[in-house]
Amino acid sequence: MAPLPSPEPSRHLETTAVLDARKLRFEINRMELPMGLVGSFGVIRHPGASLAVPILDDGRVVVLRQYRFAVATRLLEFPAGTLDAGEEPLGTMQRELQEEAGYSASRWDPLGAMLPCPGYSDEVIHLFLARELTALEQPPAGDDDEDLEVLLMEPGELDGALASGNEYLDGKSVTAWLRAKQLLGI
Repeated sequence: MAPLPSPEPSRHLETTAVLDARKLRFEINRMELPMGLVGSFGVIRHPGASLAVPILDDGRVVVLRQYRFAVATRLLEFPAGTLDAGEEPLGTMQRELQEEAGYSASRWDPLGAMLPCPGYSDEVIHLFLARELTALEQPPAGDDDEDLEVLLMEPGELDGALASGNEYLDGKSVTAWLRAKQLLGI
């Protein structure tokens, strides 16, 4: 993977408002952008996250159908989670794969990082391909607010769901699936 471009930092002039919420912080900042424009800009500060594309030995993909309150619907997603303070991205993903999908993985391949919403958030999501999966006999309890169903899909079935538009697949999962397919040559 090619290195990411160097940042062109803006100049922070002042923070005029802050709202702390669960796992994130909303700020309104007066900034001077690299082009010289001065203005107020809202940003969501996020601790970062990890996501895995889990592939079983028989080629099926582990996918979640998860309810998301912000859009009031169920989406197809890959297991993912927010980084806890001091936690490495791979450690987050190993924990989340167990909690959300009920699997552990022996093989982890990095798929790079992505910025899901850079127009208003500094969130970075670290993507992984998880292979050599083992189903857990007793998956640990996930978060209380998670309403999800674990699905096993053939790659073509997942591609069909994506192409049909009949199922929502969130952007981070689309990006991860594309990168995983490139790595796997499918």
